[in-house]
Amino acid sequence: MTTTHRIALIPGDGIGTEVLPAACAVLDVVGARHDIVFTYDELDWSCERYVAEGAMMPADGLDRIRHHDAILLGAVGWTGVPDHVSLWGLLIPIRRQFRQYVNLRPIRILDGVPGPLAGAPEVDLVVVRENVEGEYSEIGGRLNRGFPDEMAVQESVFTRAGVDRVLDYAFTLAGERRGELVSATKSNGIIHTMPFWDERVAARAAHHPAVAWRQEHIDALAAKLVLDPGRFDVIVASNLFGDILSDLAAAVAGSIGVAPAANLNPEREFPSMFEPVHGSAPDIAGKGIANPVGMLWSAAMMLEHLGHAEAAAEVVDAFSQVLAGTPVRTRDLGGSATTKEFTDEVIGRVTRR
Repeated sequence: MTTTHRIALIPGDGIGTEVLPAACAVLDVVGARHDIVFTYDELDWSCERYVAEGAMMPADGLDRIRHHDAILLGAVGWTGVPDHVSLWGLLIPIRRQFRQYVNLRPIRILDGVPGPLAGAPEVDLVVVRENVEGEYSEIGGRLNRGFPDEMAVQESVFTRAGVDRVLDYAFTLAGERRGELVSATKSNGIIHTMPFWDERVAARAAHHPAVAWRQEHIDALAAKLVLDPGRFDVIVASNLFGDILSDLAAAVAGSIGVAPAANLNPEREFPSMFEPVHGSAPDIAGKGIANPVGMLWSAAMMLEHLGHAEAAAEVVDAFSQVLAGTPVRTRDLGGSATTKEFTDEVIGRVTRR
């Protein structure tokens, strides 16, 4: 029986417009193997649109994609458009309006992708980042702009409901993996929000007795991720801490270019969004040399979220085999392949299964 999924495509800026078509090509091939048909609605929401029209997306943009099965995002950001414009004009509204409160970032060292750490052990961990509140709130403001006594105030917001739901997701995930969870905190220096976070971790841990857990201060945790990344299984963290840790962990694994991310609405009341961790890379945009692995892996995460675990595994296996068993790799990984050449090699692996 054929399954059909309607996917909203946001190529965005720079190399996003190059890696997203690569992901769609792989999805179509693996979909044909598993009786899955994808229909795509491509949207021009980007910094280019902001420059031309004064908005990253139209006023009714969220209503246009509210009933899609998922969203695939390439990358956003471009020279001349401040990052806070692209973030708050597009990504954050999608994450918050669609209750995508889990940012999920798997980190693995892939065979054939040398990491920067000599003798690094096998790394296979997941960062679960709270994605809609915490330190990235809209509450605050600036006063006395331009005067010597100018000031800025930024408030963090941690709600019991918001913290508990991401903790429950992380504990459940840890229970499905190796049964180990680390909570990132800074309660020795941040006097209100972090002790509250710690209290909620302890409270929710009682509902997941099979999971061994501990808390680590964020500064020490960052050091341990570099010194001994193999010791970690699931890390749960607030919005800011999770943002930093996940990029650090991706670098430890060898390249942000291969790192995927999912913005999940676990209840599936709204579409979830899948995107590579890398940015729009204006310096290489248009050259056809962007690494598509982060986008391909994100598309595989979308497949798994949509209930197609076997198809998702085939995509991951395919690009992993290309990296491990062939010289075909893009320039950021020391090769000379173009985006298309690497993608074609992945498609060949999927087709020959």
